[in-house]
Amino acid sequence: MEREIELRLVARLKSGEGAAFEAAYDTFRPRIFSFLVRLSRRRDVAEDLLEETFLRLVARADTLADDTHLGAWLFTVARNLYASWCRHRAVDDERLSEMTTSWPAAAHGETPFEAAARTETERRLEAALARLPLRDREVLLLVGDEGLMPSEAAALLDLAPEALRKRLQRARERLAVELKAVEASPRAKAG
Repeated sequence: MEREIELRLVARLKSGEGAAFEAAYDTFRPRIFSFLVRLSRRRDVAEDLLEETFLRLVARADTLADDTHLGAWLFTVARNLYASWCRHRAVDDERLSEMTTSWPAAAHGETPFEAAARTETERRLEAALARLPLRDREVLLLVGDEGLMPSEAAALLDLAPEALRKRLQRARERLAVELKAVEASPRAKAG
């Protein structure tokens, strides 16, 4: 989105214009959803977090700074909501395990997102990304997939630009290793 258009959109959001919220949703929904589904690897979680992200925009639009980078703001909210979801899930899982030690574990099958992968290359890339630690996966998704500038991603992740550059370099190296491992797996050879 061009910066001038984005600044006008922020001004419209701050004034509470309904069409501005629709425009922001239409513009950023696909990217935020893609980021969340690939971060969480669960479509249902991504849908819930996406909805909450835009509810936060509605609730806080009047407090946006005039020069807000709306895309970066939305990605920050989405990322923070995901981190919060992870913390709550860990607490819930711990409580559940304390209460029901004999509860049978749910079978882990292929998700709809995985089933929808269109090409073998995409499947391998998604499998390699899924094997990466969260910190590597999020930096690759923000810079490589979502197209954020490294300076925007650094601000979003609360890192110095040099630290982000190093993290991104290490994440790319790990992704290359994981891609080789995925390609060498028996399932990849048989598929």
